Amino acid sequence: MQPAFSLDAAPKTVTILGSTGSVGRSTVDLIKGHRNAFQVQALTAHKNVDLLAEQARELGAQLAVIGDEALYPALKSALAGTGIRTAAGEKAVIEAAAQPSDWTMAAIVGAAGMKATLEAIKQGRTVALANKESLVCAGPFMMEAVRKSGAVLLPVDSEHNAVFQVFDAERRGIKRIILTASGGPFLRRSRAELVGITPEEAVKHPTWAMGAKISIDSATMMNKSLEIIEAAYLFNLKNKQIDVLIHPQSIVHSMVEYIDGSILSQMGAPDMRTPIAYTMAWPDRIKTTGDTLDLKQKLNLAFEPIDTERFYAIKLARQALEAGGGRPAVLNAANEVAVEAFLARKIAFSAIEEIADKTLQKLPPKPISGLEDVFAADSEARSIAATLVTALK
Repeated sequence: MQPAFSLDAAPKTVTILGSTGSVGRSTVDLIKGHRNAFQVQALTAHKNVDLLAEQARELGAQLAVIGDEALYPALKSALAGTGIRTAAGEKAVIEAAAQPSDWTMAAIVGAAGMKATLEAIKQGRTVALANKESLVCAGPFMMEAVRKSGAVLLPVDSEHNAVFQVFDAERRGIKRIILTASGGPFLRRSRAELVGITPEEAVKHPTWAMGAKISIDSATMMNKSLEIIEAAYLFNLKNKQIDVLIHPQSIVHSMVEYIDGSILSQMGAPDMRTPIAYTMAWPDRIKTTGDTLDLKQKLNLAFEPIDTERFYAIKLARQALEAGGGRPAVLNAANEVAVEAFLARKIAFSAIEEIADKTLQKLPPKPISGLEDVFAADSEARSIAATLVTALK
C-alpha cells in the first residue's frame, strides 16, 4: 500500500497521455484546482496542437508531444521561448509514456493508445486507465505486464472505478459485479426508429459530457459491451459474474454483490472528474472541481434489464469474451472503423453493430501468443470492416 496522498507533500509528478480529449481536459482541470500538489512532466495529443500548447504553457509541462508529425512545426512555434521540450510522432508519444512520473493518465482514445499505455505500465508506476481498449484488446498481456512491473493500475471509467472502490481486494465472498448503463440518447427507440439518426443526435448524451467516439459507443451500447470485457480482465472475473443494468440517471455507477446478499454501490454525480480525482490521490482523496451529488434533492433511482436484441452489441461482447484470443480485439477494431464511418456520414447509425458483427463472422478465430498477434488481429479486422463500409456506401 502506498503512503497516503497529502497536499502538503512534495508535488506528485504526472503525465497525461491524451490531454486534449474529454478525460484529459477533466484531468487538467483537476490539476489546475490543486496547482501545488502536481508537477506535470509530459502532455500528449494527436491533432489538437493549439490546446496542447495552451495546456503545456498553463501547467508548466516539461514536454509536449503531438502525435501527428505534420503538426510538429506548429507545436514548436507555439511553445518557442517557453523552455518546454517538444516532439512528434507515435514513437515520441511512447517515449513520453516512459517519462519518470509518479502517476500517468492513459487517456488516448481507441487501440491507438495501447502501446503508450503498455509502456507506462512497464515503468512500474501508478497508471490511471481511461483507455479501456488496451484491456479489451490485450487484457492478459496488459495484466501480466502489471504483475511483472509492480505497477498500480487504477480504472478511470466511472463503472470500473465504482467497482474498484467497493470491491474486496482479498476477493472474500464476491458473487458478481453489476455495471450500470444510462442507455444513451436512444434508449426508448426501437431498432426501426434508428433510421436516419445523425451524428449530431447520437453525440448528445443525456447525462454525460463525453467525446464523440465514446458518445456514439454509449448510444449503441458498445461502450458497455467493451466494459464487460475490460471488467473481466481487470477484476479477474468470469463472464457470468458480470451483469449490466440500465440506470438512466447515471447516479449509481456500479455495484458489487456478495454471497451474503449485501450489495455495495458507489454513487455520485455524472461527472468524470470524480473518478479521475480518486485515481489522482489514491489511496487518499482530494476535493474535486466537478459536480457533486445533492442528496437533499429527490432522487429517482431506476434500474431495468437490457434488451440484448435491441442492443445486441452486448451479445457480441460476451461471445468475444468467451471465445478469447483475438476476438475482443477484432470486435473493438471493427467498431472503431464503423464509428468513424458513421461520424463521417458514410454509413447509417444502425450499420455500426452490423459491421462489427459481420467482421467477427468473416474473420476466423485465431490464437493469440503475444502483442504482435493482437496488432495483427486489429489490422485484419480494420481491413475487413473498411471493405464492409465501402459496400454499404
